[in-house]
Amino acid sequence: MDPVSHTVINLIIFVLAIYVGYHVVWTVTPALHTPLMAVTNAISAIVIVGAMLAAALTESGLGKTMGVLAVALAAVNVFGGFLVTRRMLEMFKKKDKKANSSVPAAKAEGH
Repeated sequence: MDPVSHTVINLIIFVLAIYVGYHVVWTVTPALHTPLMAVTNAISAIVIVGAMLAAALTESGLGKTMGVLAVALAAVNVFGGFLVTRRMLEMFKKKDKKANSSVPAAKAEGH
């Protein structure tokens, strides 16, 4: 028997990953939030592929159900992430000057 169970080791790794991930994300400057969001979308896309492979290799109904659930949740994460990233990028677009050009010519000349 192992001196420390594999479940405890996996739990320790999980907690350390949460701790490191929290500190990495909160130290990112605001200018890099959009690229960080794009990277998390790519990671979620990898999760979708992994979940499809895992579900395809299982033989039990529970395994296939969990695989379908994992694919669905990761897909929601990917599409939601792309929507949020798009909205964030729209905040950085320059405003059109169409509002200024709609002033009538008589008022623009000072008459």
